[in-house]
Amino acid sequence: MTDAQETAAGLRTTTGGGPPDEEVSSDGLPVPLLEPREGIPPVVADADGLARVVAAFAAGTGPVAVDAERASGYRYGQRAYLVQLRREGAGSALIDPVGCPDLSSLGEALSGTEWILHAATQDLPCLREIGMAPTSLFDTELAGRLAGFPRVGLGAMVESVLGYVLEKGHSAVDWSTRPLPEPWLRYAALDVELLVDLRDALEKELDRQGKLEWARQEFDAIASAPPAPPRKDPWRRTSGMHKVRRRRQMAVVRELWESRDRIAQRRDVSPGKVLGDAAIVEAALALPANVHALSALPGYGQRMGRRQLDQWMAAVDRAKALPENELPQPGATPSGPPPPRSWADKDPAAAARLSAARSAVSALAEGLNLPQENLITPDTVRRLCWEPPQRLEPGTVAEALAGYGARPWQIEQVTPVLVTALAATA
Repeated sequence: MTDAQETAAGLRTTTGGGPPDEEVSSDGLPVPLLEPREGIPPVVADADGLARVVAAFAAGTGPVAVDAERASGYRYGQRAYLVQLRREGAGSALIDPVGCPDLSSLGEALSGTEWILHAATQDLPCLREIGMAPTSLFDTELAGRLAGFPRVGLGAMVESVLGYVLEKGHSAVDWSTRPLPEPWLRYAALDVELLVDLRDALEKELDRQGKLEWARQEFDAIASAPPAPPRKDPWRRTSGMHKVRRRRQMAVVRELWESRDRIAQRRDVSPGKVLGDAAIVEAALALPANVHALSALPGYGQRMGRRQLDQWMAAVDRAKALPENELPQPGATPSGPPPPRSWADKDPAAAARLSAARSAVSALAEGLNLPQENLITPDTVRRLCWEPPQRLEPGTVAEALAGYGARPWQIEQVTPVLVTALAATA
């Protein structure tokens, strides 16, 4: 049993968290959490209801638990279709962003309040779209990682730390459905029911391990990070793209991907429901001469009507007609070092540095009982090893790490072992 697991057993009996009308079973088994403590709140979908929620949560005390549900795999984009909140003195609230597309008044009312989210980076983009952005936050998933918990999903964390079982059967449903079924709303309300209790327990555990300041630096970095810029050439991320070698074939992928994206956006459906990635790659590899040949490929079978086949064939023909100078280049321009698999040939000394650095970071992460990628990102280690400072000293290595975005606690922990590892291969 890890330190975190041993502490979790103690936390379940000392935090006092969980619904006040339920007791953790005397035999130590997790207790199913079946109903929100005040029942399922009504779904707020108009301006008057939103104003009441804003007033209630502005008057509440302590941190606010926040969650959002999207319709990934069903709708185009990653917009929020339900927002759940809970705060002491305000209770829980469920807000429909379709009926209330601008929640900036709620975001302003909660400015300066700590937000509790689980896996914050997943929900923050869709919350920002509707006017909600935290000035400070506590990420219970990231806290679990730093504390060394082996399973950090919300259900696993609530069970191991608080001793309650959350029903997670509706996580992948189509949240754009209207009206939302009552079991889904119950599930959504329960997702924020225990977040404050979980936050408090994890804060105690991080403090006990001497990692609370580390967590605060990570949370501040998430809260202050600017929105991610749009991806360049997103069509290159088509699943199966590694099979496509020729530039003409790449042009087919690009044309089909962009055509599919326009259709998916217009219809507000997931692009995969319009045309699968596998079908795009099949057409690129085959370069079909006509609609008949296209219809024989996997993904373009009998279910697809002639009109659809014609539009995909038109995209293929556009790619086939492009002049050579308009064909895409074989790969995106790398912004950092080359893939590590090529280092042994390109720069054997760099490959030796990377091997030593990885081993050192791995050993340190194991000793600190946290994942390597949370101790320092693999990309940071690669960049440092590819172009190390001319003088391998703690100050120069620390400066390089800071330039790559490492937080102060990370720099403090990894600088000594990286200096030693890099110097040993010099």
